[in-house]
Amino acid sequence: MSRYGLGEAIPTRVAYGEALRDLGSVNDRVVVLEADIGKSTKSSIFGEAYPERYFNVGIAEQNEMVVAAGMSSCGKIPFVSTYAVFASMRACEQVRTFVAYPVANVKICPSHGGLTPGNDGPTHQATEDLGIMRTIPNMTVCMPTDATMAYKAVFAAAELDGPLYLRLTRDGIPVIYDDDLDFAFGKAIVLRTGADATIIANGDMVTQALHAATALSSGGVDVTVIDMHTIKPLDAACVIEHCGGAPFVVTAEDHQINGGLGSAVAEVLVENCPVPMKRIGLRDTFAESGPYLELLKKYGMDAAAIERAVLEGLADKP
Repeated sequence: MSRYGLGEAIPTRVAYGEALRDLGSVNDRVVVLEADIGKSTKSSIFGEAYPERYFNVGIAEQNEMVVAAGMSSCGKIPFVSTYAVFASMRACEQVRTFVAYPVANVKICPSHGGLTPGNDGPTHQATEDLGIMRTIPNMTVCMPTDATMAYKAVFAAAELDGPLYLRLTRDGIPVIYDDDLDFAFGKAIVLRTGADATIIANGDMVTQALHAATALSSGGVDVTVIDMHTIKPLDAACVIEHCGGAPFVVTAEDHQINGGLGSAVAEVLVENCPVPMKRIGLRDTFAESGPYLELLKKYGMDAAAIERAVLEGLADKP
């Protein structure tokens, strides 16, 4: 029986909190740091179970990163909780210099990634963070696709030696994986195969990609869908295998189109097997406040937009 019901919309931050609690029971090196929003990030679930290993540093994310780095130097495995905008921008220097540069064993696991904060508006919608973190040496960068993957990723994070940025969602995302999921950082998952085009997505956009693939299939267009949950290290071998011979490639990410998944895939393709492609994401703009799914539609990031991109790309082929 699966921990989370297939199709149920669950924020990945909830799975994060539950996984931390369960991880804490089997690994006493795990400590959790919070920036005074534990009920929102769900790190409070761990705090209630292990108050002696839970540290609320207040609204001081820069200090939070440095404290975590210090704890890691003493053999602890710190999980750092806050919002993604603050982890990636307010504390960027501290992440770079005190976590990544010395290869500290710190797990940065922020909530409110992408447009999933919805009504919280652009100040809380992290749409640049994956690109920022991807440029920092020694940093693994991942966005789990659903609650099942987020739960497994927390346990995998504790086994990973070195810095990690694990981006979580505020709003609920449909569960697509059951407990048999074989998860590993840097190893993409091929969800379906088709010869007409390839769609590569990550995080909450995997659901949109699957909906687009279903709609395309009903019209006779069969596509490959790849869950590229880890954008660093990117599974380049998977990209080359499934895109090298594809007529057209579409990437879909809940992020600016510059610097994130689309950029990472384009770099692999242009160096190895150039293929026409289209990037779906925010196009150099801040989003407005509004319901998450309506924002995806407004900014051309929903399943219908992915479907259109594939059809337009194939129509342009000689």
